[in-house]
Amino acid sequence: MFRAAFRAAFRAGGTAAGGRVRGHGRTVRHGPVRPPARSSRMRPRTLTVSAAPQGAPVTADPLLPTLITRAEAAAHARPEPCPCGAPVTLAHRPDATVVRHAHTVAKAHAPRTDATGLALRLTTAARLSGVLLPPLTRAPAVLHDRLVTFWPYGTPVDPNAPDAAPWEAAATLLARLHRSPAPPALPPMRGPAKAARAVARLRATAPGHPAARAVLRAWAGLPAWARDEAPMPDSRTVCHGDLHLGQLVRHPAPDGPWQLIDVDDLGTGVPAWDLGRPAAWYACGLLAPEEWSRFLTAYRTAGGPAVPAEGDPWPALDVPARALTVQTAALAVAKATAADRPLDETEQAVVDACDRMSGIPPEPAAGMPGEPAA
Repeated sequence: MFRAAFRAAFRAGGTAAGGRVRGHGRTVRHGPVRPPARSSRMRPRTLTVSAAPQGAPVTADPLLPTLITRAEAAAHARPEPCPCGAPVTLAHRPDATVVRHAHTVAKAHAPRTDATGLALRLTTAARLSGVLLPPLTRAPAVLHDRLVTFWPYGTPVDPNAPDAAPWEAAATLLARLHRSPAPPALPPMRGPAKAARAVARLRATAPGHPAARAVLRAWAGLPAWARDEAPMPDSRTVCHGDLHLGQLVRHPAPDGPWQLIDVDDLGTGVPAWDLGRPAAWYACGLLAPEEWSRFLTAYRTAGGPAVPAEGDPWPALDVPARALTVQTAALAVAKATAADRPLDETEQAVVDACDRMSGIPPEPAAGMPGEPAA
């Protein structure tokens, strides 16, 4: 059960949370809940639209045949020999379709993706090679009204080996990313925008659900920037925007150094947002204290600027952790409603965290606005 929960952590895609949770824990000033004492075997899981499993056969879809052809062409354009095999679908969701041909990956981005913003993100990934996986080309192609990018294949984190999860590598890469100079005109990081979309989905599809009030109340208590209703207070720091374990690969495959993938949400903003999902998992009791400590210690050791080098990190992490907890709960309620089923134990636990944290105002980090909605 714990391994299944861990495997689900690789499909975060803007959501988080889960695992078997008993729902106890107390509200404190620094986050949704202080993690309760429990077994170190507890693993995070996530709640999201399921992607096709690694290695699944490609299925029929109007976009897929052209995307497959382009992936094959990109693979055969490279100088090294192509170990040809059947193309596979790595993900197939409304917001992304990803196929692999040998050592080349083609990704069709979400409909209406901004071409200029994506090009700037691709250029940034190319410049920060070694931290971010560099694209094969810096200019996206257009297929069936979708922007398509091409990438080298990297070996992902093994979802069947939870004890080998690269928390230190993830934290070190984030610290290096956050210390990198922001390229001119790089768009804002899209984390708050994704959280706002999750809340909008809740309001559109499940406004009368019994859990909606607690989630919306917690959302209303966040500062405007975290709700994507005002500019972020930091416009100079490069952020990933959607950090979870599924965003790391080893390149060159199979055992090269870890690198971050997925530039869709890359941009400038509050670096603590990138630590917010692991912080939320920890605060909700879904990430073992020792794993959180490994992650936080590695980030600090690498000189990451999101939290103080020593002392209490929670004033910096509080707002992002709350926002990502709300995002998780909003999507959980919306999906349960769409499936016409009750919330399961883990979904209810995240909603309960929203209910608890709404009773205490978030504490803004030094120099950041913290006024909640009126």
